[in-house]
Amino acid sequence: MFFSSSCIPPRIRLLLLPTLVLVILMGVMRLIFLFWFNNPVDPITYANLLHALYIGTKFDLRVALLLLLPMAILGWINFISPLTVQGRWLWSIYGSVAVTLLLLFYMVDFGHYAYLGKRLDQTALRFAADPLISAQMVWESYPVIPLMILLIVSAVVTFWGGYRHLRRYAGATYQPLAIKWRAWLIIGAVLLYFFAIFAKISWYPLRWSDAYFSTHPFTSALASNPAVYFVYTVNNGGAPYDEAAARSAYPAMAAYLGVENPDANSEVLQYQRQVTATPLFQQSPNVVIVVLESFATFKTGLSGNPLSATPHFDQMAQQSIYFPNFFTPHTGTARSLFALLTGIPDVQPGETASRNPMIASQQTIVNAFSSYKKFYFLGGSASWGNIRALFANNIEGITLFEEGSYEAAAVDVWGISDLDLFRAANAQFRQQQQPFFAVVQTSGNHRPYTIPKDNAGFTFVEPDVDLTQHGFDSAGEYNAYRFMDHAIGEWMTMAKKEAYFANTLFVFFGDHGLADAPGNHTLKQEFQLKMGSYRVPLIFYAPNHLPAERRETVASEVDLLTTVAAITGHSHLNTTFGRNLFDPTYDQARYAFTIDHATPVEIGLIGKDSYFKMIADGSQPLLHPLGDSEPRRDITAEQPEVAARMQQLTLDYYQTIRYLLNHNQPVKR
Repeated sequence: MFFSSSCIPPRIRLLLLPTLVLVILMGVMRLIFLFWFNNPVDPITYANLLHALYIGTKFDLRVALLLLLPMAILGWINFISPLTVQGRWLWSIYGSVAVTLLLLFYMVDFGHYAYLGKRLDQTALRFAADPLISAQMVWESYPVIPLMILLIVSAVVTFWGGYRHLRRYAGATYQPLAIKWRAWLIIGAVLLYFFAIFAKISWYPLRWSDAYFSTHPFTSALASNPAVYFVYTVNNGGAPYDEAAARSAYPAMAAYLGVENPDANSEVLQYQRQVTATPLFQQSPNVVIVVLESFATFKTGLSGNPLSATPHFDQMAQQSIYFPNFFTPHTGTARSLFALLTGIPDVQPGETASRNPMIASQQTIVNAFSSYKKFYFLGGSASWGNIRALFANNIEGITLFEEGSYEAAAVDVWGISDLDLFRAANAQFRQQQQPFFAVVQTSGNHRPYTIPKDNAGFTFVEPDVDLTQHGFDSAGEYNAYRFMDHAIGEWMTMAKKEAYFANTLFVFFGDHGLADAPGNHTLKQEFQLKMGSYRVPLIFYAPNHLPAERRETVASEVDLLTTVAAITGHSHLNTTFGRNLFDPTYDQARYAFTIDHATPVEIGLIGKDSYFKMIADGSQPLLHPLGDSEPRRDITAEQPEVAARMQQLTLDYYQTIRYLLNHNQPVKR
């Protein structure tokens, strides 16, 4: 034969059995976890069980290959090759230690889950602060001696089995191929090895969020690998908060939010209030929320931008309820989506909140649409930013459309074009026989600013003006912005021909603004105070139901879901920050919280007439006048009472956000 197993280098062949053994070992531990902790009163579905085991096995394979990676790389060095006597001893000891530590990790994880109902995460490191007390607790709570004996036995068995396995391959028959074919074989083996670690045919590797595909909490726990999950939580750093500061802020924030029965002495601070529906529709409509990538107000025609990049959106705004003073709390798409779904601004330091597995489970008002079919459309992969967990883990019964779900081909790293995304969404909506709630997220207005060949007659133009004076850094960006608007126009043309359009509320808004606001057609505050980073258009478009109106109300992204639920006839439980934008009760005190995650972190509150900003530690407070010829100046001395009130409210708001990120668990229905 031209090729047989003897043609494969022994250093490659000997990795197969240890990989299989490790995967089986971790698979057995997963089954033990299933039978030990599964609640028969609240079982997971058979389909979810199979998918959890499938995802979990991929995590296990990754851990196995990472544990074997040192031998896979260093084993080619002759002196420590596993085919030599000294190498056999070295790698047998390594394997024994690795397996023993892995089993110890599982034991600790099982104990942690039995004690706290969650898998081992970085908060367990707090026990190291009092090692003697922690050790005594473990000694008195768990069968330490039997477990130690088990670990010793496993170490001995692993060493003995590993040594025999390596000795066998030291004498294995090897018939090398020709150099060319041997090179291809080794390259193929290396690629296969690292592809198995990557574990997905996607732009993104397997991530912790892939385990969070269901709202059933035990399902995600079963699908996770404890070692992978622990490492992710340590790398993320948790979501720090100051409980004492949150309790101090509670009375003021409870009053601001309208909490019905505030109790500052409760073990867990409650911000819950029942919101009564104030419907603006005769019957509950479909809801489609369209999140537009980098859709800063100053780039649109609504701001007076002379380049007319958004004629379709501008026309819709004239037929909609339009909020010109709508602000996102931060820049960054992942942060924006988190704020949208949870009603909590993302103040997570470093990585975004959506990437933090420790706060993956959050209460969301979307579930108040209980009789609705739910969708999320993204042109690329939902593994981006771990957005998959944000939607699938928190929204009951949601269907995700992402990379691999569409007939259209991807045009760049962000997936299919915005036009194809809207076409796919339109095709799904026309098939629905029951009300639906959907989030459609565009991504084309983003480098590399690809204009697809299938573009429904879009024409690329290069204005004979200085684009930077109007908010665009290049012709590519300008045309990507125009194409996003063009795609919106094409979709609305299609939608108006469909039955669903007549009873659908379309909510369009930008996921965030941009800092480079020009000065020739906008107010100075847009660039002097970087308000262009947060100001984005918000429109409620339902021409058959809502009269056109321009509302100057100061509005925040966290207000969006509670507003949509209320005006579409859904009374609901609100547990976080949002307040109904159509409820006049709050009109005397409406603010939009902002945070700049640069160093140092800067927080602020935008009001009707002023913008208060400060460093997150409370230093450098500044009160800026809005609509002023010099908005950058500090007017604290002129309005000391306003400045003091705004400073306290900003700090209270910030400390409450940090607390709520960790205390907004889903409410059982």
